[in-house]
Amino acid sequence: MRTGNEPVTARSALRLRFWLSLWGLIWSGAGAAAFSLAARPGWAAACAAIAVLAAVDLTVVIRRIHQGPHYQPGRDIPPYEPPGH
Repeated sequence: MRTGNEPVTARSALRLRFWLSLWGLIWSGAGAAAFSLAARPGWAAACAAIAVLAAVDLTVVIRRIHQGPHYQPGRDIPPYEPPGH
């Protein structure tokens, strides 16, 4: 059922975002280290920038997971606000 306010009440799969952010952080950090050892400063900087973005996303996801079911729907929490009529 669509209520018309999905962008306001949209929720994401936080556990999936957590694991994808962690995966991206590990690989981009490894890429930055490998490219810096290979004397490729441009690629190392690009990988380091992606690592920073992944770390910020990981921080946001962990914060929202700790805030509880308002940000992470479970079996008892509907993914939208029920219609008022």
